[in-house]
Amino acid sequence: MKIPILKMEDILIVTIQSELTDREIEELSHDILDMINKVGAEGLIIDITALKVVDSFMARSLNAIANAATLLGSETVVVGIQPAVALTLVELGLRISWGVKTALNLEKGLEILRKKKDK
Repeated sequence: MKIPILKMEDILIVTIQSELTDREIEELSHDILDMINKVGAEGLIIDITALKVVDSFMARSLNAIANAATLLGSETVVVGIQPAVALTLVELGLRISWGVKTALNLEKGLEILRKKKDK
């Protein structure tokens, strides 16, 4: 399954709408990083609102994408973490890494990236 990567100004938006296999997550990671490099995106929003479950591989992959995006000059915001997902991540001892911001929804994620740009 190919997940669309939308470009809005200098921000890429990726919406994950269903559970992904490990292979699909790896392909998405490469696609996102290639797109950041291609268009020079300064921001990346990964929207996981539709996910009811985030396993340890997905959590590690989100961290890896965000860290690699940072190395390419793109700040990452993960949006739409559901309360049950947040609780599960905490119970498993998993964290979103220090460089990754989170926001309640897409609108708030865009605000975070635009505020940074305005500084």
